[in-house]
Amino acid sequence: MFGSDVSIPGMLMAVVARSPVFGGRVKAVNAGRTRAVEGVRAIVELESGVAVVAESVWSALRGREALEVNWDEGPQAAVGSAEISRRFARASARKGQTERDDGDVDAALRKAATVIEAIYETPYLAHATMEPMNCTALVEADGCDVWAPTQAQTEAQRIAADAAGLPPESVKIHTTLLGGGFGRRLDPDFVEEAVRIAKVVGHPVQVLWTRDDDMRHDHYRPASHTRLRAGLDKRGAPLAWFQRIVGPPLALDGVHLPYAIPNIREEHVMVDPGIPTGPWRSVGASQNAFVIESFVDELAHAAASDPFTFRHKLLRRAPRHRAVLELAAEKAGWTTPLPQGRYRGIAAYHSFGSYVAQVAEVPIKPAGAISVHRVVCAIDCGIAVIPDLVAAQMEGAIAFGLSAALKGEITIERGRVVQANFKDYPILTLPEMPQVEVHIIARQDEPGGVGEPGVPPIVPAVANAVFAATGRRIRHLPLRSPEHGNS
Repeated sequence: MFGSDVSIPGMLMAVVARSPVFGGRVKAVNAGRTRAVEGVRAIVELESGVAVVAESVWSALRGREALEVNWDEGPQAAVGSAEISRRFARASARKGQTERDDGDVDAALRKAATVIEAIYETPYLAHATMEPMNCTALVEADGCDVWAPTQAQTEAQRIAADAAGLPPESVKIHTTLLGGGFGRRLDPDFVEEAVRIAKVVGHPVQVLWTRDDDMRHDHYRPASHTRLRAGLDKRGAPLAWFQRIVGPPLALDGVHLPYAIPNIREEHVMVDPGIPTGPWRSVGASQNAFVIESFVDELAHAAASDPFTFRHKLLRRAPRHRAVLELAAEKAGWTTPLPQGRYRGIAAYHSFGSYVAQVAEVPIKPAGAISVHRVVCAIDCGIAVIPDLVAAQMEGAIAFGLSAALKGEITIERGRVVQANFKDYPILTLPEMPQVEVHIIARQDEPGGVGEPGVPPIVPAVANAVFAATGRRIRHLPLRSPEHGNS
């Protein structure tokens, strides 16, 4: 049973009118027309907005449409995607908090025969779960029951207890099936709404978010801006790597550079534009893999080296990383010619205790649209208890990552999210899904993750294939067409 399937005798339905601007607050409410809607039972003001409680979803939605709310939009009303991008760019010029400092990067860059520089940007991304957020709550004097598709039961219990005014041990969480989670359901905001409303009206209440609610009031994967510099010696070997990431704290998550480069410095410049962010499938590894594995490809090109060979040489101290790279390349036939008009890209990344390498085959169509024909994936997740489930997770992760790579982008105008539904935030369709082959390295090591590690390599693998096809380097997501490249 999914969360929205829950039904309790006497249950009322609720939808919430939320500020269109992040951080906005209610100034005044005129609920006269709403109260006149047949079936509407109550109007409840919350910190997150104004709830309309009714006998049916239809009545609640009609009541919300009739509601007149005067919002104090606050300073976020001036925020937009273009200004966020400019703010990140300005911040990238200043020194950040040092997160890693191996050797002497500045001296190595001065000695380098070739210096390569680049800036990579990634957008905000929605979770876009198939089932929007929802929660059902029953609050009584001595206890509270919550039915929710949550990924964080303990946190949901804590939040529900606070909202109900009860000790946590008096709150029972009934976890339903999740209609997609991807990290969004770690945040219990929808649980808090249901409990607070149920407490006020004295009936069990199910809060439902519409698709528009879900898209425009998400906790997004953060946008980021990364400035990179690297130096190569006369033989094309890397001497130095400098990486400065600009964004909120989550933008720093998942940075992993396994290559044998003697001088490495990684910095973080903290900039938080006030857009709600949260974990998104593979968290920061999803965007940092794109940055790192694309820039490594740039270094290989500058060194006039094959992308696989270049990586392979630099992974001499990372045997498990090297092994998945080798397996993916072998199974993809890396050294064999492809049919005319088809090109390959490769990427490998370590996240959540597992190592994943992927080779993407990309046909470039005359109109310039990017599609993916085939993906070969190799994973070392330690001991694979149920290999079929490991393969299924890789297949799903590749579909999820491709949706983000080719289509995903949340944009902000006047503090408001522009996208509202799948018509303007599309996801990968069945005809667009490539052939996927998954190869699992048999090991007896401690098990690693499989739900998340398949996402990070797919974006750079495709971007690198596009470069192989067109000579244009795409450094800004999404990968809509080669014309968006920057080289």
